[in-house]
Amino acid sequence: MRFDGTSSYVAADDLKIAVNAAIALERPLLVKGEPGTGKTELAIQVAQSLELPLIEWHVKSTTKAQQGLYEYDAVSRLRDSQLGDERVHDIKNYIKRGKLWEAFEAEQKTVLLIDEIDKADIEFPNDLLQELDRMEFHVYETGEVVQAVNRPIVVITSNNEKELPDAFLRRCFFHYIRFPEPEVLQQIVDVHYPGIKKSLVRAALTQFYEIRETPGLKKKPSTSEALDWIRLLVAEDMDATDLRGDSKDALPRLHGALLKNEQDVHLFERLAFMARQTR
Repeated sequence: MRFDGTSSYVAADDLKIAVNAAIALERPLLVKGEPGTGKTELAIQVAQSLELPLIEWHVKSTTKAQQGLYEYDAVSRLRDSQLGDERVHDIKNYIKRGKLWEAFEAEQKTVLLIDEIDKADIEFPNDLLQELDRMEFHVYETGEVVQAVNRPIVVITSNNEKELPDAFLRRCFFHYIRFPEPEVLQQIVDVHYPGIKKSLVRAALTQFYEIRETPGLKKKPSTSEALDWIRLLVAEDMDATDLRGDSKDALPRLHGALLKNEQDVHLFERLAFMARQTR
């Protein structure tokens, strides 16, 4: 069982090595990187490549680790007991299975995505240590132990908003997705927009990397934003000369796809003003 990328996902060699190492070790793969570099998409493509079902658990700031295992609805059971409902005699009727339970009981191997784990409380990763390590957990209300029928391939993503506990990190295989070099980003563009004018792509990527390298930029545009921008350039039927018509220090065409806060827009406006003053 090896991941070699897919026709719709350009995976660098080091990323493919990381995925296959995590599979061989049967350890969760912890993937970090800038937002928009394809961390979440990686799990989708691993499932597609290996022809396995995908189970997605998207973590929010309010998410608790227990929700990934199961939730016991005591309030509904109390209400049903007051109403004389027969369901109240079986406590299993009030247990909602979480994503880990779903992955553990699946009849075939699955890919389990735990997306943006760093959004949750700092104790969230610690609360999943034993469950992800042993691939089992105890249901206190029923006394049963849920064990993984087939150990899932676990992909965990993080945007590095919080430091993760050392004990959690020790149980993971780690990979940082570096921002792609121009040649790799060119391949990604070719996959998404086959047949696009090469001269437009070269000019667009040149300007894109100039924008990313601008000193003082608060948020650098990501891979996904580059793809959105190029899609707009194609929709507007622009060519390389349209992009070259803008000076390097002015606002780029359709900049709303690349610059996502007013500070960065003002930065480029100031650069353009300063350039005009020196002419």
